[in-house]
Amino acid sequence: MAELFLHTVGDVPKFFEWDRARRRGTVLFIYDQGLPLTDPHGHVARTCELARAVLAAGPVPLTPAEWEHGRYVLTCYLDDLVDTPPANRYEQLSLADHTLREAVHLVTAYHGAWTGIGKWLPRRLLGADPIRGKALLEGHQAVAERADPAPLATAVQQVLDLLGGPLREGYTQHWPT
Repeated sequence: MAELFLHTVGDVPKFFEWDRARRRGTVLFIYDQGLPLTDPHGHVARTCELARAVLAAGPVPLTPAEWEHGRYVLTCYLDDLVDTPPANRYEQLSLADHTLREAVHLVTAYHGAWTGIGKWLPRRLLGADPIRGKALLEGHQAVAERADPAPLATAVQQVLDLLGGPLREGYTQHWPT
């Protein structure tokens, strides 16, 4: 399979910063690990060097407000997951997915690591934190296969403990005016 990415030389730095701000680095990793087919003027080689520099700098750190919001959201998902009856599989599976995604977002951010979606979510998680990552993924699998939220709840609680504990009371979110 081959993919074609068309950018102007001037757009690349802005595009890379956008990718960095998303914390996923999708295109950055493509330039880092991809195989250029042609590069008559050296633009691709320079772009690959820039991508490697941005990857080495890591994703943009979360702000204090983003950390607090993430803890609050993860706490809400955890509470809902634990309170959902196993017979309500649609809700349970949806909650398990959202819980896993939010936990991955916070764990990778905690380690200053890149995150991902799809097949890259478990790969980036395990690369950032093999122990917590495995616990989260196995917990998610327990919900999917056995309708058992306990292993995922335990793994999420460990993530929350790492970040200052669950956040319920006192959380406020200010809306822009």
